[in-house]
Amino acid sequence: MIFFIDKNQTHHDGCVTASIDDVIEYCSDKTVLGVDTETTGLDFVSNIMTMFQIGDEENQFVIDTRDVSIEPLRQLLESKTVVKIFHNAKFDINFIRANCDIQCERIYDTMLTEKVINCGKGLSASLANTLERHLGVTLKKAVRTEFINLAVKPFTTDQIVYGAKDVEYLLQIRDKQRAPITDYSLEVTVDLENKAVSAFADIEYNGLDLDIPRWLALGDTSLKEATTLKAELEHIVFTTKKLSRFVPKFKQVDMFQETPTQIDVNWDSPKQVLDVFKTYVPKLDNVNGKELIKYKNKYKIIGQYIKYKEQMKIASSYGEAFLKHVREDNKVHTSFNQILDTGRVSSSRPNMQQIPADNRFRNCFTAPEGWSFVSADYSSQELNVIAFGSKDPVWISALEQGKDLHSVCAELVYGEQWYDAAEEDCAYYVYSTEANVVHYKKDSNGVDVRCYPKQKCNCPQHKRLRTNVKTVNFGLAYGMGANKLAETLLISKGEAKQLIEDYFEAFPNIGEFLDRLANYGKSFGYIKTFPPFNRKRWFVNWFPKIWSDESKSMEMSSIERASKNTPIQGASADMTKLAMIYVREFIIKYNLPVKMVMTVHDQIDTVCADKHLEWWKEEFQKLMEKAANVVVTNGLLKADVTSSKTWEK
Repeated sequence: MIFFIDKNQTHHDGCVTASIDDVIEYCSDKTVLGVDTETTGLDFVSNIMTMFQIGDEENQFVIDTRDVSIEPLRQLLESKTVVKIFHNAKFDINFIRANCDIQCERIYDTMLTEKVINCGKGLSASLANTLERHLGVTLKKAVRTEFINLAVKPFTTDQIVYGAKDVEYLLQIRDKQRAPITDYSLEVTVDLENKAVSAFADIEYNGLDLDIPRWLALGDTSLKEATTLKAELEHIVFTTKKLSRFVPKFKQVDMFQETPTQIDVNWDSPKQVLDVFKTYVPKLDNVNGKELIKYKNKYKIIGQYIKYKEQMKIASSYGEAFLKHVREDNKVHTSFNQILDTGRVSSSRPNMQQIPADNRFRNCFTAPEGWSFVSADYSSQELNVIAFGSKDPVWISALEQGKDLHSVCAELVYGEQWYDAAEEDCAYYVYSTEANVVHYKKDSNGVDVRCYPKQKCNCPQHKRLRTNVKTVNFGLAYGMGANKLAETLLISKGEAKQLIEDYFEAFPNIGEFLDRLANYGKSFGYIKTFPPFNRKRWFVNWFPKIWSDESKSMEMSSIERASKNTPIQGASADMTKLAMIYVREFIIKYNLPVKMVMTVHDQIDTVCADKHLEWWKEEFQKLMEKAANVVVTNGLLKADVTSSKTWEK
């Protein structure tokens, strides 16, 4: 049955029935329509759509999809000229696709737009909160929950009115959003997110095939490793005199015995483990990874415990427990949160971005028979963004010439220490006669030899120094300070401070670039990403004189950190989303046997029919680099494309 709601009627006095032809006739000349669905649950694979609503602010149609097919609306919904307004579009369009095999195009998502407008303000973008904020309307949540009951048939008047109102409200919300979009110059960002939502929906819909036996075997292996590590921990306790208080007297054994029976320590109890470790580190407050990592090499028992927890996490998170995420179609379908405060993306149910980059795990996700994974990721994406923003000549020169950037940076930061660390067969130094190459050292005859840094090497000290500077390079994108750097590199805070000072002395352009970002955020109360998107992140604790108020030093530090990392991370996210849009449009335009199946940070993963593999790899790379050049306009950011039968990093 189809119900027609006329704005001139009193909704609660009843609803007029209509036909699918009435829907088509009314909607055919509209350029903007509100669309909504009601479903029996959140999973488009196992749940069904029970109600479909469409219309504008004046009139709405409510279709009982248990009785009536919306197939006749295909042309309208797939039209790229008619704007369809949704709230949380991914949810609705995937239910429409799963139930009716219709792919909605030309999407405007009021939820995503609300997130763009209020990014950083901590405001909920749910429909209920958005309605209260813009229209002063309170949703009847009890009515919504009734849709999960298929036995409710026919729909009540309240349910019909509720569904119709959702559509009416969508157009009103969009109208309310126009002013802040214009005032904050967010048109390009809003357009990006609304186009990208279809790409994210595709990934969620397509899902990933999981080799379950292989996955379970991996979880079993981790559990066995954890069991072995636990036995080693207990052996350390049994054989260490200062830990004898943790061995019951009636079970005490001598230090030469290899097979302990039991100790009074539960290794899964942080409190009990802390008690053990305080024997070595009295000032220790907790046993989380951050606190312990600095002691992992100093005390064997702590190092073993960290390994034990890692394997237990793998076994519990990625073993049998993970299989709850395998849906009825035998695929894993993640759910994306498309906009974080930085503009980046997260995923849940399951969190695919937390799947270890270790290919042991990723290789459990397989391509269909006759297809292969084709994955593209940007080469040093965030570093290229920093180079572009800072215009640092050393960084740009290194990227232009394909040098190993981290080695080049380490050389300048450490100076003589770096040169002295070079071994006789150091791969970093390649002899050259080019006049513009710097003198580095003399040969055995005392003659100046010009050396050309071309690649990283395996000199032990070079590797260490390179790792230190690499950590700083990447830490720039996350606002890393001395405390975090010291914790990561297992060095003192003083050493970390000195490393940071030496770093910015070597690269003043980068320091000036980050200072400009920090001062912008402190001065205006928001920070923005690079053109053309100019995504904005607002600072709710900001006020004009925050940086001169000592009592607000913590807020100031937080604002400075966010002002530095948001443009870098946000610009990176912007170009990846743009690449997803380009890829999707290209696939649709040429009707390619290619599907987007995942994205993690700067990587986009597709599956492609094997017969088109090499051609798609070339086109995929072009699309990725086309998107990169919109943000990093110097053309230096390149994409790497690989193919395999399993999902790989």
